[in-house]
Amino acid sequence: MTDAYDPARDGAQMSFAKDMSYGDYLQIDRILSAQTTLSDAHDEMLFIIQHQTSELWMRLALHELNAARDLLKTADFRPAFKMLTRVARIFDQLNSAWDVLRTMTPSDYTTFRNALGQSSGFQSHQYRLIEYVLGNRNTALLKVHEHRPDLFAVLQAELETPSLYHVALDALAQGTGREFDPDCYRMTSPHRLDADVVAAWAEVYRDPHKYWGLYELAEKLVDLEDYFRRWRFNHVTTVERVIGIKRGTGGTSGVPYLRKMLEVELFPELWDLRGEL
Repeated sequence: MTDAYDPARDGAQMSFAKDMSYGDYLQIDRILSAQTTLSDAHDEMLFIIQHQTSELWMRLALHELNAARDLLKTADFRPAFKMLTRVARIFDQLNSAWDVLRTMTPSDYTTFRNALGQSSGFQSHQYRLIEYVLGNRNTALLKVHEHRPDLFAVLQAELETPSLYHVALDALAQGTGREFDPDCYRMTSPHRLDADVVAAWAEVYRDPHKYWGLYELAEKLVDLEDYFRRWRFNHVTTVERVIGIKRGTGGTSGVPYLRKMLEVELFPELWDLRGEL
């Protein structure tokens, strides 16, 4: 029979009275004290943690998207590609979170739904910011954030900044020697399909070796939107499974509203060109 493993014998530090520990570095006490339930329902803890962890992943997504956008502005493609890949995988992680939430039945949800009041994921400023960074700039959705002037200012500042797709279109124009209609660069409304942009991306796809950087950029954007779409789809099916066709807590129509969001394309030309090849 072997003796119990003692990490101290291998040199592991065991006393942190004067040094920073794992919990200190990650501020674990603050994180684990942020789950304040408002009911006695068992499943409310699941609901809170699922949404809190989603917000943490979205914070990382924004960190990566903003850095990738800055790199693309200077045509530093390779590190930007790594960051865009990471964002796609973040949304894959967010997709997995729906699998956990779907273990909550309609009966479970009704035990604490009233405690939510009018709060809703629809009000997530980070999700709104991700949409704005990617180019889906629906200013009608700004009003829900007016009660927080600090967050409202962040969203407004994003609307004054070229989106990730605007920066990608600049790279496309420069790489193919084309010019696009200024309407492609609208700052305060969603991007709309443009035939000249479709033609430019199609040129890239017809000769990927000539335009390898742009070709890879296009595929990174498609990959990102693919995972983003899956996240939206899983959101719809989870909500339908848990609350059916009832209105959302924030006042939206619930499932019908989320289904409408499935129709939104972030980079429409990159999907349309596939029919051109």
